[in-house]
Amino acid sequence: MPDVDIDFADRTILLDKLKHRIAKLDTDKKHNTGVYFTEVPHDPATNMATIDYETAEDRNYFKIDCLNVSIYKDIKDDNHLQDLMKRQPMWELLEAKDFSDKVFHLNGHSEILRKLKPKSIEQLAAVLAIIRPSKRYLLNETWEKIMQEVWIKPSDDKYFFKKSHATSYAVAVVVHMNLICEQLKNEK
Repeated sequence: MPDVDIDFADRTILLDKLKHRIAKLDTDKKHNTGVYFTEVPHDPATNMATIDYETAEDRNYFKIDCLNVSIYKDIKDDNHLQDLMKRQPMWELLEAKDFSDKVFHLNGHSEILRKLKPKSIEQLAAVLAIIRPSKRYLLNETWEKIMQEVWIKPSDDKYFFKKSHATSYAVAVVVHMNLICEQLKNEK
């Protein structure tokens, strides 16, 4: 089944309006983002599925991950979002820990950013993939080798970022970078 993630500024607005069931991890804990909008075996007292999400997937239940992405709260409208997506960010800012630690998905990875120095959405997507353990071995490679190998599925089935997933997050990172710069400019 496909992995479907939907980003929201505040997912509770949606979840308060739609009947849903909370997905469960194999540790019997609540899945942080996964929900079912169809019936799935569940505990009526907690509204949580009684089977873990992998078992549910094997039984053809369809989980959707509803993600809170707080950067969207500062976007004024569709035109503003389009402008933030199209605007080239100041890529050099990613080399400054004070800046990169403020950016969605990049917090804590300033050393990797300083080493790889991404200068495009494609390179930033690759960096997001290299942050994950299954592709960390590419950290000391050239951009040519990185781009040849970063999107190859690991043979050991370790978690890795697919190109489409990493690219969509790279675009969100660019939006966030541009928002931060816009906010700093407005503070002056």
